[in-house]
Amino acid sequence: MISHLHSATILVTDQEEALRFYVGKLGWEKREDNRFGPAHRFLTVAPPGGVTAIVLGQPEVYDRAVAPGGTGITVITPDLAAARAEMTAQGVAVGEPQVMPWGAKATWFADPFGNEYFLLEG
Repeated sequence: MISHLHSATILVTDQEEALRFYVGKLGWEKREDNRFGPAHRFLTVAPPGGVTAIVLGQPEVYDRAVAPGGTGITVITPDLAAARAEMTAQGVAVGEPQVMPWGAKATWFADPFGNEYFLLEG
């Protein structure tokens, strides 16, 4: 039986820049950083205490080009206003919060590579 999702892969053109964004600006943790030969680096990050990680994948390893905005990942925060203020202070462009049709507050932000995230209060 499946117990949880290990990871989801997004493609980035520069793993070090991506690591600086996710760890330095979003405050996430680096989980795995392993080399598989001279060209493949398996690098994952996750929110503190989170179960599921994001693989910061190299396009050449996955044999495809980076497609900006090609994600559909939702991240949860207990306090949208506080999360947005903290992220904005770190230089992350976060949209204005909106009330969704089902009543929840949410917004969007993107990493430097165009991968978009839905930030949902919950």
